[in-house]
Amino acid sequence: MSIDNIIAQAVAHAVKALYGVDADPSSIVPQTTKKEFEGNLTIVVFPWVKAARKSPEAVGTEIGDWLVANEPAVNRFNVIKGFLNIVIEPTYFTSMLRHIEETPDYGFKKADADSPLVMVEYSSPNTNKPLHLGHIRNNLLGYSLAQILKACGNRVVKTNIVNDRGIHICKSMLAWRKWGEGATPESTGKKGDHLIGDFYVLFDKHYKAELKELMDKGMTQEEAEKASPLMLEAREMLRRWEQKDPEIRSLWEMMNNWVYAGFDETYKRLGVDFDKIYYESNTYLEGKDKVLEGLEKGIMYRKDDGSVWADLTDAGLDHKLLLRSDGTSVYMTQDIGTAKLRYQDYPIDKMIYVVGNEQNYHFQVLSLLLDRLGFKWGKDLVHFSYGMVELPEGKMKSREGTVVDADDLMDEMIQGAREVSAERGKGDFTPEEADEIARIVGMGALKYFLLKVDPRKNMTFNPKESIDFNGNTGPFIQYTYARIRSVLRKAAEAGYTATGYDMVEPNEKEISLIQHLADFPATVAEAGRIYSPALIANYVYDLVKEYNQFYHDYTILNEPDAAVRALRLALSQCVAGVVRSGMSLLGIEVPERM
Repeated sequence: MSIDNIIAQAVAHAVKALYGVDADPSSIVPQTTKKEFEGNLTIVVFPWVKAARKSPEAVGTEIGDWLVANEPAVNRFNVIKGFLNIVIEPTYFTSMLRHIEETPDYGFKKADADSPLVMVEYSSPNTNKPLHLGHIRNNLLGYSLAQILKACGNRVVKTNIVNDRGIHICKSMLAWRKWGEGATPESTGKKGDHLIGDFYVLFDKHYKAELKELMDKGMTQEEAEKASPLMLEAREMLRRWEQKDPEIRSLWEMMNNWVYAGFDETYKRLGVDFDKIYYESNTYLEGKDKVLEGLEKGIMYRKDDGSVWADLTDAGLDHKLLLRSDGTSVYMTQDIGTAKLRYQDYPIDKMIYVVGNEQNYHFQVLSLLLDRLGFKWGKDLVHFSYGMVELPEGKMKSREGTVVDADDLMDEMIQGAREVSAERGKGDFTPEEADEIARIVGMGALKYFLLKVDPRKNMTFNPKESIDFNGNTGPFIQYTYARIRSVLRKAAEAGYTATGYDMVEPNEKEISLIQHLADFPATVAEAGRIYSPALIANYVYDLVKEYNQFYHDYTILNEPDAAVRALRLALSQCVAGVVRSGMSLLGIEVPERM
């Protein structure tokens, strides 16, 4: 049991004994004592002042006296107004450190067959372009969230819905057919997703030129858009695709397979994966069936033009189109179809969609519709809504080819890490080892910078800032981990072990570090509760910052007292373990040497 729980239970017993108040220990939340006061944990005593009919200072003193007399973990206390500052018995922290050291997967809960099954959807790419910086934030958030929920004791299924149909896909296909001259990933030496993305940009270039020509002839923009031969051809291609025209379907499959191979390469480099991938081309018809079923049950209604709608005004929303008058489906229909297939595949208890905040309304509507269509998790679906990510130069546009490509960005980060390492000139590494460290550090810098920010906020990603070895960055944390591993290797070489420290009274800095380590399980649980990888990132940074101060102020290997040295080695070992575990929840590797 953690020290927080021990103190909370002891305080609950105290107020019962002193004032006859039944207090739920879970409602008593000890806080870390502010640095300017003596103490390890602080209890706010105001809730019991009325029942005690005494001043806050008197209540704090009485509870403090009771704790000293009845709870062995409490050494002494002081009262500042209504705040009871408790000093924990120093040797208690030693036994707490021993517990952390001996607990496998400390801070993580294991799932069993009865644990809730949570499905997390992330990535959701279109097959007309490569993954970009926005996709990187989405993938990292989704993967990290899945790792955190698993660590909280849930069974987790990671899924992806690939948007592989629609007019945007036909634009790339048409451009390839018109101007591709049979180009393939092999003939061009390009990744398939990059090759197809080039044709998407090329279509837009020709389309804009066509619009300008039509408008120069006197058409309005709207008239030109309707008359554009290119766009009419793309729409015809989509119509033929929906009619399963063998020629169009064959072209579509060939080009999509190039893209999937490219995506897989990017996902692997990014360190994310999926348990199941769904494709819009398979789900949109399922959604159509489900909508028609809803129409029969009176959940939806049909307008005179044949289109199908849902009336959501009773829930304070709007009327929502689900099938167009020509019978074709909209995005909402596809999401309903995907939900249907997923529910057939897995007995989901909770569904989490990792999608940007521009889709907030969409998911409000989807939640209502799924609930009305009988999906038990529909009402409680979670839209993990995150903010947009930009570069210092500003927004990105894929049609104009100004998007920051995910592969290029990863290359840039790894090269940046290589250059910074060369400047530092540390380490005697083979070229292969140096490359691997550059990869780990570069990717760690990218991931940490994107995950340390509250996911709900818009953010600017600054590659240079992220690769800094000082401050709240991935490389700073990775460097500290490598430093600790170096100390532990030297200790092993000298024959020093982390045993025999049970009777040592830790000093103030050591106690602060142990307390910080003791907060890890609660931090993981809270990150899972509020869906926030940022909570984990900033916890690890604070722990590392605290350890660096300790490392600066106290010697470890040169400590003459063997028991004190053993305690410091155990502390270093536990800090390294928690840093590694915390970073793994963010999908970040930590190097043994740097």
